[in-house]
Amino acid sequence: MAGYVLAIDQGTTSTRAIIFDGEMKIAGIGQKEFTQIFPKSGWVEHDPEEIWETVLWTIEQALKEAKLKASEIAAIGITNQRETVVVWERDTGRPIHNAIVWQDRRTASYCEKLKRQGLEKQFTRKTGLLLDPYFSGTKLSWMLANVKGARARAAKGELCFGTIDAFLIWRLTAGRSFVTDATNASRTLIYNISDNQWDEDLLEILRIPAAMLPEVKDCADEFGITDESLFGAAIPILGVAGDQQAATIGQACFEPGMMKSTYGTGCFAVLNTGVDLVRSKNRLLTTIAYRLNGETTYALEGSIFIAGAAVQWLRDGLGIIEKASQSGDLAEEADPQQEVYLVPAFTGLGAPYWDAEARGAIFGLTRATGPAELSRAALEAVCYQTRDLLEAMQKDWRSFDGDMVLRVDGGMVASDWTMQRLSDLLDAPVDRPTILETTALGAAWLAGSKAGVWPDRQAFAKSWARQRRFEPTMDEKTRTARIRGWKDAVRRTLTAS
Repeated sequence: MAGYVLAIDQGTTSTRAIIFDGEMKIAGIGQKEFTQIFPKSGWVEHDPEEIWETVLWTIEQALKEAKLKASEIAAIGITNQRETVVVWERDTGRPIHNAIVWQDRRTASYCEKLKRQGLEKQFTRKTGLLLDPYFSGTKLSWMLANVKGARARAAKGELCFGTIDAFLIWRLTAGRSFVTDATNASRTLIYNISDNQWDEDLLEILRIPAAMLPEVKDCADEFGITDESLFGAAIPILGVAGDQQAATIGQACFEPGMMKSTYGTGCFAVLNTGVDLVRSKNRLLTTIAYRLNGETTYALEGSIFIAGAAVQWLRDGLGIIEKASQSGDLAEEADPQQEVYLVPAFTGLGAPYWDAEARGAIFGLTRATGPAELSRAALEAVCYQTRDLLEAMQKDWRSFDGDMVLRVDGGMVASDWTMQRLSDLLDAPVDRPTILETTALGAAWLAGSKAGVWPDRQAFAKSWARQRRFEPTMDEKTRTARIRGWKDAVRRTLTAS
């Protein structure tokens, strides 16, 4: 076996299959977008069958590009959009409804009802999460209440619930494996992260039958073997992690105090806190970073709903750029005397504010404001929000003094201008790695190391390589003034909502 590992990276807007060789270099890749479904304002759905088809197609493409047969793949690792809910029939594997996506806000009123009942503290103490539509549990509860006969069928054991990883494993193994991993389970609102098990009390509150829940495994574990009819050979599935945890692993953030931030559709900053289960007092999330060999490593996470999506808005909504890559060049042309702030609360504000009702706002517009200033404001918004998360992490975990280097990945990090401004506003170094496919790499490492064809944790960490470091150059007076302006803009946005 030459050490080839296949990573399935099932994201929010597209699915990718990436084959890495024994030196952890990309040998083949397949990518396919799929339909975004918006039944009502604030609702976001995916067709699980379409997702499944993209998985099959991208795997075939990756194998073709790498000029490999399935029998030459040592293992499969899966990483996925987290918190997106699928419910399917146990006997047929057919979904009973479209998948409800992590971005979906339909359960906002239900979350508020649970808060009024004084239940949020119980959920947070057990799961590390807040009562927000973002998480899986209330989406599942909605599906059971609104799909005819679903709750009764679930109680009888006729239905299966899972995040995308569990659904794909079920399909890949022809229904022989009904499993998930600890990181995906930790994002459901019904998994006790200190006890590492589904929580009976929370299941009862949300009226979710335990009979429909998958078995929870370590991130590097035996998740099943693909059905031979799919690819011509049976391949073991040996690694699974939700996308942000997979990126944390791919960035080799294995030591407490190490931090990564991923800039895709949204932005997700994860700080490794080791064995410390840090209970946030600043509305961050406490989550499982990974679980290996039965040992749980925890993290603090800050979730920003809109990052790259703000650049998409510049392109598709305003039409001021043709390609996302133009945003940095345009921002560089902006008038430095104009202080324009975009608070991109298009789908509410995430950490550390957690205001589902907030909506986007722009402050500081003048007659001279144009595309360059709006582009700069959109990119800077991501940087300001990252600083908000960093400040909250410093308050929550005394062992984290903020004297750190931020490792970054995701589509936005290709912009030198954005990464320099991020370093300037954080007043901290920012490292961009040589391998930007860190999410897929993390899933691949879990599988490859479990298969024994890739290096162990220590050797993998040593192999991490930096492509470029960005050092802060902004003077303190300018930084302080800009941050003050940002905080004022956020305050005004929250007041308006």
